[in-house]
Amino acid sequence: MPNLFTGAIILGWYGSNVGVLLLNKYLLSVYGFKFPAFLTLCHMLACSVMSYGLAISNTVTLQPVKSKKQFYKIATLALIFCVAVVLGNVSLNYIPVSFNQAIGATTPAFTAMLSAVMLGHRESKDVYLSLVPVVVGIVIASGAEPMFNLVGFLAALMATAGRALKSVLQGLMLSDSSEKMDSLSLLLYMAPVATAALVPITLYFEPTALANALVLGQSGGFWTLLCFNAFMAYFVNLTNFLVTKYTSPLTLQVLGNAKGVVAVVASVICFRNPVTFYTILGYSITVGGVILYSNAKRQSRKVDALKKLSAAKVSDIEQPSSPFTPSSNAMNTAESRERNISGDRTDADGNALDKPQHHHGRGGSNLSSSSFSDRIMARGFSSIFEA
Repeated sequence: MPNLFTGAIILGWYGSNVGVLLLNKYLLSVYGFKFPAFLTLCHMLACSVMSYGLAISNTVTLQPVKSKKQFYKIATLALIFCVAVVLGNVSLNYIPVSFNQAIGATTPAFTAMLSAVMLGHRESKDVYLSLVPVVVGIVIASGAEPMFNLVGFLAALMATAGRALKSVLQGLMLSDSSEKMDSLSLLLYMAPVATAALVPITLYFEPTALANALVLGQSGGFWTLLCFNAFMAYFVNLTNFLVTKYTSPLTLQVLGNAKGVVAVVASVICFRNPVTFYTILGYSITVGGVILYSNAKRQSRKVDALKKLSAAKVSDIEQPSSPFTPSSNAMNTAESRERNISGDRTDADGNALDKPQHHHGRGGSNLSSSSFSDRIMARGFSSIFEA
């Protein structure tokens, strides 16, 4: 039974992530509802309703906001988040899902760059080298994309940069351990802020969106499809929370790296957008770069942890509590550190990963802040709809 339950969660994770992308593309391009801001508003409204429903049901104990300062930080992240989602939806108006996902795979490059510029955070040489195929692959794929559109390309690129910016700022602004939140708790506070921000944006940039929705709704099926799509955006976050809890770090990495590939294949099958050899080659190189990046991040973390352990052991040896017997506390501390390193749970980027509990959430998810440049790719191809 546990295996069946875990399998169902994984299927739900894949289904919600890929499904919301395909439905967005269908509504925006095929159905003719070309209002990405209004569509995002529906997503955020659904996330708000479902989050508060979950909080009231006490199914999962969500974490409270402890101060106005913390709320302002969360509100800032919410604004960046909703802009990134809007831009991602704008790109789907112009480019195929497959190309959108290929551009999204360059997130690690943006994250590393922003971390270096904004925080002075430097990665190892191997990590930077692993980003070369990520960038080279997307250059090849862009040049060979049969349905290339400059507006769609720039929108997807800015959405990717926005997602990376949110990741970096989240690590900076919520770095205090008392302010860390699991994904569902953070979504509970971010979604209403994003909804409030999107109302004036939609009214200004898409004043006819609601009128068009009412017209399309008369033909039948539109509102059902729109509501299903909106609530699926919430299930992206819910299943993301559950799959992190119920799978191992290695499984999580494999699933995450495969998720983008599944989305690309599914979109080509559904929408039959043309692909060329060089498009496939470029995307494959990018995926390979993402995998190399994940492995390089893991190795970098292990090296840093071993250096800290060695330094701690030297310090313990140089300053024993007795001239004859080392302090038992020092020995316990060193042994504890060694156990933490040897048994360190890591995510797809090699970051420490604590499985979420029903009342505490997960410490190493993309909603925690222990490492500035790692947050966004914790599950390989992180969906733009994940908080």
